[in-house]
Amino acid sequence: MARRNLSRRDAIKGSAALGFSLFAAPVRAAAPEPVAITPQLIEAAKREGKVVLYSAMDLPVGEKLGNAFQAQFPGVEVQIERSGSERLFQRIAQEFSSSIHAADVITTADASHVISWKRNGWLAPFVPDDVAKYFPDQYRDGDGMSATSRIWLSSIACNSNLVKASEAPTSFADLLDIRWAGKMVKGHPAYSGTIMTATFQIVRELGWDYLERLAKQRVMQVQSSTDPPKKLALGERAIMADGNDYNVVLLKEAGQPVEPIYPAEGTPTISGATAIFASAPHPNAARLFQAWLHTRQTQQFFTDYTAQYSAHTQVTPKAGRRKISDIKLMKEDAAGVEKMTDEIKMRYARLFRV
Repeated sequence: MARRNLSRRDAIKGSAALGFSLFAAPVRAAAPEPVAITPQLIEAAKREGKVVLYSAMDLPVGEKLGNAFQAQFPGVEVQIERSGSERLFQRIAQEFSSSIHAADVITTADASHVISWKRNGWLAPFVPDDVAKYFPDQYRDGDGMSATSRIWLSSIACNSNLVKASEAPTSFADLLDIRWAGKMVKGHPAYSGTIMTATFQIVRELGWDYLERLAKQRVMQVQSSTDPPKKLALGERAIMADGNDYNVVLLKEAGQPVEPIYPAEGTPTISGATAIFASAPHPNAARLFQAWLHTRQTQQFFTDYTAQYSAHTQVTPKAGRRKISDIKLMKEDAAGVEKMTDEIKMRYARLFRV
């Protein structure tokens, strides 16, 4: 049977049917004590034999991460279910409303999802030792329900074979120039958490009028934030109106004719949160994965491999890559995204006719 798309309101109704309320005041308790990776935790995870990861990461990235985990902890398989964050949010709501609890760990590109799941009482508190020691407060939940596993940007970009450096846009405003009509590609906020978060920040800073004018530019619409960099590299479009910057950086490093551009108005910033479900069928494997994911070694490996950024204060940028501190950023606001999600989906669909 085909899944029906759920709005945030639908998800709230489903939660109420389970005896939860997304808007009930959460019961606050002291955050749990930090947990290190111990032989006991590893053995408990091996007895469970598997961790099921619902992931918004690119599948090759998730698989690389899963293979690294399995190499370090043989006997614990990583099963990855990959989709866009907004689709994962719908899937979780549908599964919970049907009393299906398949996921152990989830990593999302839309940090507002954690707010909903936490209010639902669906998350398990767990604080990895490295998160307690090396992650700034803004990158970890105060009750231990989640931690920021990765940070990236939704920049614009160009194909350097199709656009001269002297003529390349340098701002979001430049994308409204008639010369870029029919030459741009962008992701969709109803599918991608990256694009949902970026759209919120752009609307907050530039207004709906900006998107209304951009929609008149005959923009190619794709789903995931990983798709625009690929279209750019293939030469199918000259300009990326949004997407993710790390795929552009990786493609450029691989010799593709692409160039990331960080807009003068500021670049939308995305924090990817990871959390464990309280109903996890493999709770010890979930804790081991969460603890391992946030160690300095894993975060450094992930940063080097994916060209994303880490909140871990001991992780350093790979030589030759631009530091996030050198880029003008738009401010994140997960609570703001949560309030505007349904409005963004509705107005965006109307403007871009998708």
